[in-house]
Amino acid sequence: MKFSGWRVFREALTGHQGWTANWRNPDPKPAYDIIVVGGGGHGLATAFYLAKEFKQASVAVLEKGWIGGGNVGRNTTIIRSNYLLDGNEPFYEFSMKLWEGLEQDLNYNAMVSQRGILNLFHTDAQRDAYTRRGNAMLLFGADAELLDREQVRAMYPFLNFDHARFPIKGGLLQRRGGTARHDAVAWGYARGADMRGVDIIQNCGVTGFRIENGKVLGVETTRGYIGAKKVGVAVAGNSSRVMAAAGMRLPIESHVLQAFVSEGLKPVIDGVMTFGAGHFYVSQSDKGGLVFGGDIDGYNSYAQRGNLPVIEDVAEGGMALMPMIGRARLLRTWGGIMDMSMDGSPFIDRTGVEGLYFNGGWCYGGFKATPASGFCFAHLLATDRPHDTATAYRLDRFRRGAMIDEKGQGAQPNLH
Repeated sequence: MKFSGWRVFREALTGHQGWTANWRNPDPKPAYDIIVVGGGGHGLATAFYLAKEFKQASVAVLEKGWIGGGNVGRNTTIIRSNYLLDGNEPFYEFSMKLWEGLEQDLNYNAMVSQRGILNLFHTDAQRDAYTRRGNAMLLFGADAELLDREQVRAMYPFLNFDHARFPIKGGLLQRRGGTARHDAVAWGYARGADMRGVDIIQNCGVTGFRIENGKVLGVETTRGYIGAKKVGVAVAGNSSRVMAAAGMRLPIESHVLQAFVSEGLKPVIDGVMTFGAGHFYVSQSDKGGLVFGGDIDGYNSYAQRGNLPVIEDVAEGGMALMPMIGRARLLRTWGGIMDMSMDGSPFIDRTGVEGLYFNGGWCYGGFKATPASGFCFAHLLATDRPHDTATAYRLDRFRRGAMIDEKGQGAQPNLH
């Protein structure tokens, strides 16, 4: 079923009787060429690109819960490519370009909104660091503008510019950044993959791997054994648990990252904004709620909930930046499980087991990376070669001393 304005008009005239499910709910087959473990944004994107770009006809996605129930539906929806280091910026700019054509590619409204992202700076040293990052972005083909204090004031006159501790001196603006609807991204990729023959199998948790002579033969699941020539794992905060079943210990910790939504307010923030003197980022949804977040909770956990001290800390950051939101009510909070790597950068790589591949360690950056992560992981699974933009995301980079230690993309565990 194709979506179009004409289809909406026709269904309105016929009582909306012609709509069908976005994807099938099949039983698992005995075996597939490729199994993708994890039905979040990255797993579904991987399956979609495997089928669309690499013409893989026998692919299954195994999800222990339901589509959209994990991190892909538990984030603050920001998309951007404002990175500094060689190992990151080309990858995230590739992702941004995929975001820009995503809705046409999927024939699905993912509500991609390139409303811009502004990173505020508050000191001369921070201005110099943002200048360096902006120049790096321009060199890699991304867009970047360094704004002074008055240019920021013209955009957001209600900010607290003269705070004695956190005076706003300017900001780094990426106009092509913005937001997308998180769960719609998952639904769109699921629908696109299903249309191309991928089996999306929900309520099918992976409990182990069948490995013989150093080669993976398939996976043990709550719905029985399923054979596979190749297995790709993309399970976010559960990476350590799942890969432990294959005898692997990962350089990853699992932490909770909370997100928050206020009550609906009149339009006030038309882009995405980050507070440079603390960890606080905010945008406004189409329903009027302020969507914001901050630091991870400082303890290891597999629970999709957070604690009060982080709520207080994030609220304090918001108040320091925008005192006028002090009377707004916090409507709801939720938590996602972050797979925090030791340098803050991800992995897309083969493992020491033949036929077993891993995608994880996304820290704060998982949602914005969804299209490129899926494309690059599909490229690796289909060709056994890393994509040009993901060559640095190796599992052995700590042993080689080739870390990609970029604070600008989200704090890593050692900073908490």
